[in-house]
Amino acid sequence: MRFSETKLDVLKTGDGTELDIHIWEPEAPKAVLMAIHGGLAHAGDYVTPALYFKERDIATVSYDLRGHKQEKIFISRFEQYLEDTADFLQWTKKNYKDIPIFVMGHSMGGLIATHFGIKYAGNDSEIKGYLLSSPYYGNAIKVSPIMIPLVKFFGAVIPKAVIPSPDLTELLTHDETITKRHRQDEEDGIRGSKATMRFGSELLKAQKWVKENFSQWHHSTFAVIAGADQVADSEQSEALFKSMDSHLLTYVFHKDNFHENYNEVNRNDTFDKMVAWISEIIGH
Repeated sequence: MRFSETKLDVLKTGDGTELDIHIWEPEAPKAVLMAIHGGLAHAGDYVTPALYFKERDIATVSYDLRGHKQEKIFISRFEQYLEDTADFLQWTKKNYKDIPIFVMGHSMGGLIATHFGIKYAGNDSEIKGYLLSSPYYGNAIKVSPIMIPLVKFFGAVIPKAVIPSPDLTELLTHDETITKRHRQDEEDGIRGSKATMRFGSELLKAQKWVKENFSQWHHSTFAVIAGADQVADSEQSEALFKSMDSHLLTYVFHKDNFHENYNEVNRNDTFDKMVAWISEIIGH
């Protein structure tokens, strides 16, 4: 297995699309993390946290988002991510009966998880909490101010055109080994490097929806925010999390972290806190 998975499976979605599921599984999991990866990435990116959690009897399962694992990332509508995640939740419940489920999301995966937690799983008692890293609630990528309205327009008229944007791979983590892995994944065609206009315009709509509906977020949440994030706007994330019920929030801020908290050099500190949080919720 390329990313040290225990095994692989296939998610068959409602419209017949088949998406790979990556599974990191201990012998007797006490909880399962249903992980949603970020934009341009792939489910194998969860290998670093997944192996850590596996050693602590927590399984991690993650599916490759549709429109990914290729150079140019395209999605016709954001809602497809939510529909696929609903299918993935049913797969998780079937394969991990009576095991507490936690939804884990990074970057765009955090944006998807937040939508999902409000719109699809607001009252799902089998989901015990959400772990969100650098959620993509707002954009911090340095682009021309005129580009945002253009993306909204071109998303409708030339949806598969590429958005001009800087190369961000060196700005995701301080861990050079993981940066090299990202570069290799790009070369091998399983990590995207270009976002299409429709993809971008759908994310902008999704960000707007989260800001308008975040008052409906009532889930136990572990949020970790990167202070030196040059992809997701950390101030917007902080403002939203600080607006929720403080009794439901565990908040970790790493002022020097780049975007990928789960791949940063101080990641074990974050993971230790996550394990303690999970253990407190499930009672062991």
